[in-house]
Amino acid sequence: MTVNDDSFTNWKNREEIAESMIPLIGKLHRERDVTVLLHSRSLVNKSVVSILKTHRFARQIAGEELSVTETLPFLQALTALDLGPSQIDIGMLAATYKSDDRGLSVEAFTAEAVAGATGANKIEGGEGRDVVLYGFGRIGRLVARLLIEKSGSGNGLRLRAMVVRGGGDQDIVKRASLLRRDSIHGQFQGTITVDEANSTIIANGNEIKVIYANDPSEVDYTAYGIKNAILIDNTGKWRDREGLSTHLRPGIDKVVLTAPGKGDVPNIVHGVNHDTLKPDEQILSCASCTTNAIVPPLKAMEDKYGVLRGHVETVHSFTNDQNLLDNYHKSERRGRSAPLNMVITETGAASAVAKALPDLKARITGSSIRVPVPDVSIAILNLQLARETSREEVLDYLRDVSLTSPLRRQIDFITAPDAVSSDFIGSRHASIIDAGALKVEGDNAILYLWYDNEFGYSCQVIRVVQHVSGVEYPTFPAPAV
Repeated sequence: MTVNDDSFTNWKNREEIAESMIPLIGKLHRERDVTVLLHSRSLVNKSVVSILKTHRFARQIAGEELSVTETLPFLQALTALDLGPSQIDIGMLAATYKSDDRGLSVEAFTAEAVAGATGANKIEGGEGRDVVLYGFGRIGRLVARLLIEKSGSGNGLRLRAMVVRGGGDQDIVKRASLLRRDSIHGQFQGTITVDEANSTIIANGNEIKVIYANDPSEVDYTAYGIKNAILIDNTGKWRDREGLSTHLRPGIDKVVLTAPGKGDVPNIVHGVNHDTLKPDEQILSCASCTTNAIVPPLKAMEDKYGVLRGHVETVHSFTNDQNLLDNYHKSERRGRSAPLNMVITETGAASAVAKALPDLKARITGSSIRVPVPDVSIAILNLQLARETSREEVLDYLRDVSLTSPLRRQIDFITAPDAVSSDFIGSRHASIIDAGALKVEGDNAILYLWYDNEFGYSCQVIRVVQHVSGVEYPTFPAPAV
């Protein structure tokens, strides 16, 4: 047998093992509301090839691929446990098991590592929490996809309705089509049908009522059986407490804005300051995509090295608030053709840092350039640190942060020397550190941070909504503090 034959046989064997993992992952998700992760990457509803590719990510940790033969025993051990709703990282289980010298069996080690999700410690699934989308644009549709994907056993978040302005004949059909197909993010994973008579879109069994209104005051949510709901405003029309409070009607308990909030509206970056929210807070903002991209790595650098001052330059994809061709716009430069020009514009991300990181004393400035790509941006974060360091030390530190710290869902890390913006479409992290581009000289560090300003940001929005709804399930093994 040739070497090539050996490689092919090995691949087929791993395919077979990955196939056997899919029903186990699916059953845990549907019946127990358990999301199986591999180094913070969900394996729910993933294909065989996707599962195998996710295992290759472990090269970031030990320099070698993590095999499905190593993780399958931990997955099998999980199925034998009486688990409650949780997120369980079998990659971290395998990694920590290797370093454990007590001689425990896989079954005993797994039971100990996830003890907080079993027996008297486990969270009991509730009835779920209603969610309403106000607006159905780029972020609204991606948030809808994520809510549908995460419906799981039905005990978590439930997308009940979307509120939009009427758009004429076949409006609901056209909106369903926009949910079904996306030029950037591809096809919806599942089935979508339309019940025009009842003004309902049915996506993977989730019935979503389409409510037509021009103003929050026109909607009676209780008429649709909606109660205690979290409303996600993705229109950006209202950004202060007074305006957003108009959403607080019978049936609506909290309002989450997908744009930077003004005045005393809390700007929340999940992973950084979400735990500062007061339980009775009804109005909050998820800040901007750029704020979510820069604040987690900025916090990581502040925690390790101290930051004296910094500047962020964002090279941002164009958005729908720009013109396709030159035309009138209230902003001087944004009226110029978005797909034909680089456009200097303002960004509020630097000033928003103070709301998310109030203890950071460093002055952070910022500016932005819109460029002719439809999605994925890069933030160049130039920092003066409180002490000198080396490129190797910063790389090792940020790699570890992305893998084992409480920020591992926000920060990703890539070493590929040929990576370009389109490679990060669909990334679920708020920020991806480009290791090859990192610059360090003495007390100066320049970080290059990729981010999917649509999908990665939408994932952060969902995390905030899960947190305020009480369905943000614990992760095991617990990340290092």
